[in-house]
Amino acid sequence: MDSAEFTHLMQTIDRIARSLERLAPPPAAAPDFTAADCFVFEPPAALAPVRRVNRVPIELLRGIDRSRDILLENTERFARGLPANNALLWGARGMGKSSLVKAAHAAVNAALPAGAARLKLIEIHREDIDHLPQLMSLVREAPCPFLLYCDDLSFDMGDSAYKSLKAALEGGVEGRPPNVLFYATSNRRHLLPRDMIENERSTAINPGEAVEEKVSLSDRFGLWLGFHRCSQDEYLAMIDGYLAAYDIAADPEMLRREALEWSTTRGSRSGRVAYQFVQDLAGRLGRQLTTQDGA
Repeated sequence: MDSAEFTHLMQTIDRIARSLERLAPPPAAAPDFTAADCFVFEPPAALAPVRRVNRVPIELLRGIDRSRDILLENTERFARGLPANNALLWGARGMGKSSLVKAAHAAVNAALPAGAARLKLIEIHREDIDHLPQLMSLVREAPCPFLLYCDDLSFDMGDSAYKSLKAALEGGVEGRPPNVLFYATSNRRHLLPRDMIENERSTAINPGEAVEEKVSLSDRFGLWLGFHRCSQDEYLAMIDGYLAAYDIAADPEMLRREALEWSTTRGSRSGRVAYQFVQDLAGRLGRQLTTQDGA
């Protein structure tokens, strides 16, 4: 073999090697879990650190005291390595479901003793639920606890991804890793639309079994925390809490009148509506809304 043939052979081998690398890329490096306390999952096996989490302090969440205490206690037990339940936060929009998850995570970490493994929060988007088993495998051997969180989780007619979630949470052969807990928020108690369940009840050969198969997804959550529309007094208390936290003073009579008018134009009273009113008021007064955690 002369030098030209040898060079051609080596070039061919090099092209084959590069093609094989593209077909079977090397495994991704393990995530750096010390980079942050919060991450966003990027399928198939990457975690993007979040340096500043969009959340409010837990003491600013008003009108949901019982749900707050239950979720906080469940999260604290999990962070200490004790048994804890997956949690489904369901109910009225704007009442602080997602805010409570993020605030509980921050409060638990703030109370951990020095040197303890910090609780990591990983957000997984609804459209990535099919990749939940890969995410669990990614964190299974890590030396810290993980709180997996999916906001606004629900499934529509013909969507079969809920079956993957059922298996990943409790039904798989490996089971849920002991260092993983799953929290989800939803406007639906069973994560599925009512008409989807009713259709099964009316068309299935065995309607009871068909409905049980659908609603059994929510049974994977040991904690069901319901969030309901707040009263007028609770709505005004939420506004007072935000104003005190942001050190904003306003005439009480004017404040009450404008706050009630704001909720009337929105057609609802909730923590989200209260915060939006405070944002509008602060803007009119030329004030910034800043707290130690950010809003």
